[in-house]
Amino acid sequence: MQPTAELEPVEPFLESSFYIDADAPAIQRFARDHAGTGDDLSRAVWLYYAVRDGIRYNPYAVGVEPASFRASAVLAAGEGWCVPKAVLLAAVCRASGIPARLGFADVRNHLSTERLRESMETEIFYFHGYTTIFLEGRWVKATPAFNRALCDKFGLRPLEFNGREDSIYHEFDQAGNRHMEYLNDRGEYPDLPFDDIMAVFREHYPRMMAQLNAAPALAAGDWQADVEREIAR
Repeated sequence: MQPTAELEPVEPFLESSFYIDADAPAIQRFARDHAGTGDDLSRAVWLYYAVRDGIRYNPYAVGVEPASFRASAVLAAGEGWCVPKAVLLAAVCRASGIPARLGFADVRNHLSTERLRESMETEIFYFHGYTTIFLEGRWVKATPAFNRALCDKFGLRPLEFNGREDSIYHEFDQAGNRHMEYLNDRGEYPDLPFDDIMAVFREHYPRMMAQLNAAPALAAGDWQADVEREIAR
């Protein structure tokens, strides 16, 4: 799947797709319940916070089956990592009549756990996902990955979103420690480039992918418990 061009018409980014299944009843209901009744900007902001804090961030919940990345599946699970949460935000925006698409970048992420570092064998998160939303005539980036409770535990500044400025990861945490470095922009897409993501993961995360294909060992880990151990170090 190829990235989209910046000047493409926005209408295709309102359509439901296999991954961004904006027409799913649960997605439609979530959008109605959380978007409010204001203009597009106001509703997009409400939806951002509903996804950011209502769906827990869990990088252990990595799936290898396409169905696990569908927005409706993420909503049903109540948790996910950056890519599924970005898919969900795009879906609820489209369900509300707000154009949205998916963006990806490679980042060096210093928020991790010992289990995750051992499994990934790197601090680089390839194909980190975010959502871009078309508001007031321009595309604005929104990153709903880290829920507020997790940020509070790790001493991070939660990513806020006002609909007018890009919401991307902070370079440093509240204590001034290195948090996130953007390394490579992979472009923006009308739907999830699942095959591309899996190919890159197999190349860069062979141990993690072997675990997931064998017995979802990583997903079986307790993210919250590992977070508590990490911050106690």
